[in-house]
Amino acid sequence: MTDDEILAQIKIASTKEMAFRHLLQRYQERLYYHVRRYVHNHEDANDILQNTCIKIWNAIDNFRGDASLYTWLYRIAGNEAITFINKNKKRNEIDIEQTSVKYKGVSDHVEADEMLTKLQHAIDSLPEKQRQVFILRYYDELPYEQISTISETSVGALKASYHHAVKKIEEFLTA
Repeated sequence: MTDDEILAQIKIASTKEMAFRHLLQRYQERLYYHVRRYVHNHEDANDILQNTCIKIWNAIDNFRGDASLYTWLYRIAGNEAITFINKNKKRNEIDIEQTSVKYKGVSDHVEADEMLTKLQHAIDSLPEKQRQVFILRYYDELPYEQISTISETSVGALKASYHHAVKKIEEFLTA
């Protein structure tokens, strides 16, 4: 099923649930990994994804199609992740440290793990908008035009935010 076919089926009461299941099958994994880049914890990501799915279900009838369905879903998932982070700032810092896996006796793995943890801390220290742009551009490899639609920000401002985010991360990692 294409996105348009799914949306058409969602508008019909008798096929709405089946179409929504198709929508989740198509996008759930990508949305999970998008959210996971924000929170770094499987349980938190699942909770956020569940909240995202509920929001999508409640709002899907009002989807206007101004943006692609994919972009709209990413915006909802990203906003849910940011809301979660803002509500759980202190807990999120603990989770990052707990999710770090230590490989004793293998120095390359330990160094790589420490660098990954430091990168996660650097990303988490960014202002909300820079963090969002960095995740969408660096990890999801989305073009600025699509990020612009998701974040409702101009391409020029996004490029500047991404540039500042990269500089801050570089400074954090070399400190």
